[in-house]
Amino acid sequence: MTETPQPRERLEKPTLIYPFEAPPEVGKVLEVAPGVVWMRMPLPMALNHINIWGLEDDNGWAVVDTGMRTDETVAAWRELFATAAEQRPLTRIFGTHMHPDHIGMAGWLTRKFNCRLWMTQLEYLNCRVLTADSGREAPDEGVAFYRRAGWSTGAIENYQTRFGNFGKRIHTLPDSYRRIRDGEEIRIGVNTWRVIVGTGHSPEHACLYCADLKLLISGDQVLPKISSNVSVHPTEPDADPMREWLESLAKVKREVPDDVLVLPSHNDCFRGLHARLDYLAASQQRTLDRLRKTLQEPRRAIDVFAALFGRSIDETDAGLLNLATGESLACLNYLMHRGEVARTLDDTGVARYQMI
Repeated sequence: MTETPQPRERLEKPTLIYPFEAPPEVGKVLEVAPGVVWMRMPLPMALNHINIWGLEDDNGWAVVDTGMRTDETVAAWRELFATAAEQRPLTRIFGTHMHPDHIGMAGWLTRKFNCRLWMTQLEYLNCRVLTADSGREAPDEGVAFYRRAGWSTGAIENYQTRFGNFGKRIHTLPDSYRRIRDGEEIRIGVNTWRVIVGTGHSPEHACLYCADLKLLISGDQVLPKISSNVSVHPTEPDADPMREWLESLAKVKREVPDDVLVLPSHNDCFRGLHARLDYLAASQQRTLDRLRKTLQEPRRAIDVFAALFGRSIDETDAGLLNLATGESLACLNYLMHRGEVARTLDDTGVARYQMI
């Protein structure tokens, strides 16, 4: 899932330009530039859609992202195949990153059209690892991770019940893939697209930038109306993804001009890339300042939700609790790695954080 539990931004939002009156209906396409079409797939959650991009290729179409593995997504793809004006096959599938709403149908599509999956190495391998958790019991390290964060016994039991569900929303990935790398230039049809890798939201997220068309396929790295979740996970409890996220915002601003049309994974196409990047970075710094004030007294990870998201989080909403906890820890780790915060563990294994 992409969206944070509550928008972090409290600054005045920049004025972005949305050049299209409405997104395409599910099962339809909308041309956004010569040889580039916009498609939309349904999602079974509050964030109820993901955008898919078709790029005209030699003898067919390359597709960027695929939607989540659901019956509704399969039906939407079948409608596209039946009604698209140009009945040409898919030539290759690009995955911006490993989350199920982006890569869930990739295995189905690559097998259906006998084409390859193009993806960064860390995204492909991490996806394979997480899907392999299906059917396993929750690891002791995961239980200890959420206990340190302050989760109740009921919340931890819910985590144990839900563990391994990641793979249920993903068709089995192909056993091989075509690795793409940061800075690589890829010819797709008559256009060249440069890979720009960002981190923080996922391990090695790939954006695609075409200078000739002045387009940026931003995935979840830059969204116009919501903030991408930046989380610490049990597999790497000492990670510092918030630093990576902030560095990636600056990198995209350096490498992509402001005059592009941004094609994001959620919400609508927009202009105003640099203003949005500045806004995301500034709002995160405001959030960290609020967190610093809260940490004048010792706090658990679950105690700082109000400072970060503006409200408490109901622990019975397991998905939201997971996202909120992961992002709280990302902010806390960011301050710890910079020597601003100390962490202590009590006798029950619960961590508390306080400004030094």
